[in-house]
Amino acid sequence: MKKHLIFVLISFTLILSCSKDDNPLDTNINDESIYFPPINSSSWETKSISELGWNQNALAPLLNYLETKHTKGFIILHNGKIVVEAYFNNHSASKIWYWASAGKTLTTAVSGIAQNEGFININNKVSTYLGTGWTSAPLEKENLITCKNLLSMNSGLDDTAGDVVSPENLKYIADAGTRWAYHNVYVKMQDVIAASSKQTWTNYFNLKLRDKIGMTGNWIDLNSLSVYWSDTRSMARFGLLTYAKGKWETTQIVPELFLNEATNTSQNINEAYGYLWWLNGKSTYHLPQTQFEFKGSLIPDAPQDMYAALGKNDQKLYIVPSKKLVIVRMGDVADGENFALSNFDNDLWKKINDLIRHYPVKCVS
Repeated sequence: MKKHLIFVLISFTLILSCSKDDNPLDTNINDESIYFPPINSSSWETKSISELGWNQNALAPLLNYLETKHTKGFIILHNGKIVVEAYFNNHSASKIWYWASAGKTLTTAVSGIAQNEGFININNKVSTYLGTGWTSAPLEKENLITCKNLLSMNSGLDDTAGDVVSPENLKYIADAGTRWAYHNVYVKMQDVIAASSKQTWTNYFNLKLRDKIGMTGNWIDLNSLSVYWSDTRSMARFGLLTYAKGKWETTQIVPELFLNEATNTSQNINEAYGYLWWLNGKSTYHLPQTQFEFKGSLIPDAPQDMYAALGKNDQKLYIVPSKKLVIVRMGDVADGENFALSNFDNDLWKKINDLIRHYPVKCVS
């Protein structure tokens, strides 16, 4: 198995008592405060698999699976500390990769910041900030579209005209709020924030989010799309900020109330969607490029409280509050081109579950 494995802590020194129910380590882990890696530093504290009582025998199968599925970077954080960090297929910790649509959630976070600073109100119509004519919809229909509709993917605009968000491509199909469709029109939120703050989107993003949590990376324009590229740890930092309810150490960066809204169902059509976040554990869900409603949970084998940033070709950021986990997967597509969700999600979670279950060993006094 060829890989550049930066960090995998597997300690064989813990030979103490270890059933799931009486593991003496559980209390310390539960009481542990969230760890935040320092800004402008490559240092990041770690935690061992044995310390967590996980199944260390499941690690090698997980890493083998990730490598065969064209993964480049993979990280598991527990309460902020690195438990697994691995790089494959000629990638490394210093190389960058694209977030694809997983980066939509960066726009969500910055929208919350801009609203908290008084620049925007997501309940206002988009034309309040961009003026009229930003779509080709009739004016009375355009004026129904709020910023919240953009964040919730229920603007009612045509989702079949491609990624370009010029007015001629933004055509009316249904009244805002009555139709859910996965659409690149969300990027108009970046224009809203730029116009209202009187800064460029990039400058505002860097100042208010990226630099405050020690992320690296940049927005790169690709065929009319602005896509975020960074190293794998930067995605983990953003996941940690979100897991910590918008706080970095003692500073509230994204308002907690806004994040709570963002990571819960935001409209009454697609239960599994918030403000550009995908939500597990709902009774039904919709997928990109279809109006069909699917029954059941988005990723059945993932924890029910998990929410995720999902991007084309299997860019993944999973956050699981109940298990104190942030998990990042970056790389090429696992099995075939996809827009966000794929079968890879559930198969990967089966492997992760094998790892994070408590591994029973006998006590030795």
